[in-house]
Amino acid sequence: MDALRVLVVVAFVGLLVLLRLDAARFGAAEYDDETAPGGWRNAARRGAWYALGLTLAAAIWLIHPLPVSVLHLHLGGDRLGAILAGLTLGALGTAVAVLFAQARYRRLRFPEPRLYPGAMLNSIGTAVIDEVAFRGALLGLLIAAGVPADAAIALQAVLYGLATRLGAPGRSRVMLAVFLGLGLVTGAVTLATGGIGAAVLGHAITRMAFFVCTGHPGQVLPLGHEPEEEEAERLPPEGWQVVPEGDR
Repeated sequence: MDALRVLVVVAFVGLLVLLRLDAARFGAAEYDDETAPGGWRNAARRGAWYALGLTLAAAIWLIHPLPVSVLHLHLGGDRLGAILAGLTLGALGTAVAVLFAQARYRRLRFPEPRLYPGAMLNSIGTAVIDEVAFRGALLGLLIAAGVPADAAIALQAVLYGLATRLGAPGRSRVMLAVFLGLGLVTGAVTLATGGIGAAVLGHAITRMAFFVCTGHPGQVLPLGHEPEEEEAERLPPEGWQVVPEGDR
């Protein structure tokens, strides 16, 4: 009976990974439809993604015979320690976001105030779904199947990087490296704390930090595609001036 329940969980984990692969279609996670008109349709699509992800996560927790000890689907053995570990991970992620913004834009590119509520929801919702799927269920299933812990952490991080589609053409390779690193670190933290609480907290803070520093709640645009960069391409070289028609 337990073996059947585990097989059902494997199927639900596969569905959760497929849902993560299709996040852009729902306008969630690393979405790139910031210029799309707002309204209830966009909100409904994003809400459906979060709802489906959380429903699958709840089903995994309810069906698996050992969701806490095997899949790490809880805060952690030491709750205070997990919270501190999550805050530390979030601080490191924030530092990476600041360095990225300074290298990419030469400044912190603060977003419009209207984007904050949606970005906060996206950061928290995506962090919960990602950590349940990859650092919780997938990592736990790999280790339970006999895969060494280090190899399991690396494998789930690679699968996570593929699921984010950050390696697709036109996406930022730096962001792919950042989230591959996030997958590795949160995987190690999950095993160290015995739960995904620290990983969820650190992940959500890191996503929110990238939003605040880059101005994008979803996908950071490749080099040369930001509005100010496209505008700069239409200006004359530094030190030159455009001569009005009457002065020629």
